[in-house]
Amino acid sequence: MARSSEVETKYERYKIENSAFSVVELVLHDVDDEDKEHILNCHSEKLAMAFGIMKIDPEMSVQVTNNLRICNDCYSAFKFVSYVYGRKVVVRDAYRFHHFQDGTCSCNDYW
Repeated sequence: MARSSEVETKYERYKIENSAFSVVELVLHDVDDEDKEHILNCHSEKLAMAFGIMKIDPEMSVQVTNNLRICNDCYSAFKFVSYVYGRKVVVRDAYRFHHFQDGTCSCNDYW
């Protein structure tokens, strides 16, 4: 349980430091905001990252490959996870490699 409260504390701090966390406005489907959040949460790269966090040794970086360009919400989620869990996350999208560590990306938010 101690880990859970630590994650919640970091989550609240991250939300304050980065005013926008979920970008439901970018979902172009004509559905409720709740459905838009569900659509964003089901992106394969987020699921791959969650699986990597659960199954990979904490000292190792999580590597995700995506054959499309990474969306804004997934980009923010990778920054968030690297900050909260203290993990290095490497994502390869259609254009470049992104190295997320301590809540920042190697591309300096130029993607």
